[in-house]
Amino acid sequence: MPPPTHTLPFTTAPDNLCVLRLSAVGDICHTVPVVRSIQRQWPTTRITWIIGKLEASLVDDLPGIEFIIFDKSRGWRAYAELRQTLRQRPKDQHFDALLQMQISIRSSIASLLIPAKIKLGFDKARAKDYQWLFTNARIAEKPRQHVMDGLFDFAEAIGISDLTPHWDIPIPAEAQDFVRVRLPDDKPVLAISPCSSNRARNWRNWSAEGYAQVADYAVEKYGMTVVLTGGPSSLEKDYGEKISALAKRKPVNLIGQTNLKQLLAIIQRASVLISPDSGPAHMATTVGTPVIGLYVTSNPQRTGPYLSQQWVVNKYPEALQAEMGKTIDDVSWGKRVRSAEAMERVLVADVIGKLDQLHDD
Repeated sequence: MPPPTHTLPFTTAPDNLCVLRLSAVGDICHTVPVVRSIQRQWPTTRITWIIGKLEASLVDDLPGIEFIIFDKSRGWRAYAELRQTLRQRPKDQHFDALLQMQISIRSSIASLLIPAKIKLGFDKARAKDYQWLFTNARIAEKPRQHVMDGLFDFAEAIGISDLTPHWDIPIPAEAQDFVRVRLPDDKPVLAISPCSSNRARNWRNWSAEGYAQVADYAVEKYGMTVVLTGGPSSLEKDYGEKISALAKRKPVNLIGQTNLKQLLAIIQRASVLISPDSGPAHMATTVGTPVIGLYVTSNPQRTGPYLSQQWVVNKYPEALQAEMGKTIDDVSWGKRVRSAEAMERVLVADVIGKLDQLHDD
């Protein structure tokens, strides 16, 4: 990779920037305030964001941004389509910098198709999957950060000074109407998004029995309406049916019945969201809804809900000690606990305690 033709940070606003962040939903939520910061400081800079198909449905109406869809389900055709789209751009709109904000072989290969003078990636310590081979500039090395702070380092590297997070993701009237019809206006709402992504050895989901007991407590103690949210996978639907069957007061079960905008509108309507480490936990941050995060197998200081750290049920240090005999300081920052029983460390009393604290504040 040749050296950059310009140096960072930029002393004046660049004409064109490209952001490469394809997935996942939570990380897209972390990327939005970075892009918003660039827009505030450099309103004349044209920004293009290359993004996954599902993720685009959440943010592709952000004003002032050109979105290019990279549909990974298309396989090698996705690269050909990206190349064709980029070739159609006028030569005077080639990018002054690419912010390569995703670490994966897929995104690094995609970056080869993006005409940019500077290709800015992570520092070498974080540039997994050989990302450093595909970039010619790097952000500063800052160990043990929250994921969103690491993404803000891209903005800082190019010269952005105001790094205050703002989201302002549009929620269309249709999505707001969807919620208005299904949830009462006269009661506080507890949203429960019970499942994280279904990946191999990715044990983050709490028990349906626990969720049902917390749901009943919220109804009986605080008069809340409980709504279940989530995607269309069979795992999530099974969770919703089981929680509904176990709860004494039946929740509104909308699992598998919403798109991302409708889900965001539900979370905005909620007084609080209970969720494991998942996309909805970070969607809640974008609309200011407090999150009671259930964290055992991943470190909430790295991936927890950014504005709700005080409400997290954090059993990660306990799980590390039990499973590995180590402390947080002894392991890498992104270390996962790979135990199918780990989430059993979360007790109903832990979650109820956070709900009580939230109501007392």
